[in-house]
Amino acid sequence: MFNKLSFKLLTVLGISLFVTAICFAFTVLTKEDALKEVFWPGAEVEIETKELTGKTLENIKERLGGSLVYTQEGSESAKVEDETTINFYFAKKDGQRRGLAIIDTEPGKWGPVEFIVAMDINGVVKKVRVLSYEEIRGRPIARSSFMNQYRDKNVNSTLTVGKDIIGISGATISSRSATFTVKKALVIYNEVYQKKGS
Repeated sequence: MFNKLSFKLLTVLGISLFVTAICFAFTVLTKEDALKEVFWPGAEVEIETKELTGKTLENIKERLGGSLVYTQEGSESAKVEDETTINFYFAKKDGQRRGLAIIDTEPGKWGPVEFIVAMDINGVVKKVRVLSYEEIRGRPIARSSFMNQYRDKNVNSTLTVGKDIIGISGATISSRSATFTVKKALVIYNEVYQKKGS
């Protein structure tokens, strides 16, 4: 009797620990570490905050399919809000802006995934990294072998999983979230800076 009860308690405890472990958010990089990783050593980082409003916001949403957040059927992620206040992290060298990064959060399969997209001043992607996630099978999106596919993409690239981006088997939602994040960063930079020449 005691052994059966002990076995049941240990089983319940083991399952609880397993479920708790897979539901925790994993931090891959802090914001500070991510900025150091995507820019060159000694880059001076300047933050410029822009509010997306009016025609600029309308254009961005239209180019992204109607929303600033890519919600997919089958996602069990907590809701991610549309963020219209965007921080642009500009990397400077010799007083000149040479690159920039945007940090964005999108819903993955099991929870929000936070990304950083770094590009040169012409809007060409240089690096994409995952800062944090709550994924189970989507963890491989944090690997550089997946993220390196975005290198050299720009606002005119197709950026579609199954076309120019090879998705991760069993992690389609996560793969699409990453791809949407890159497209979103490129479109926002294009609308806010490149089209206005600022």
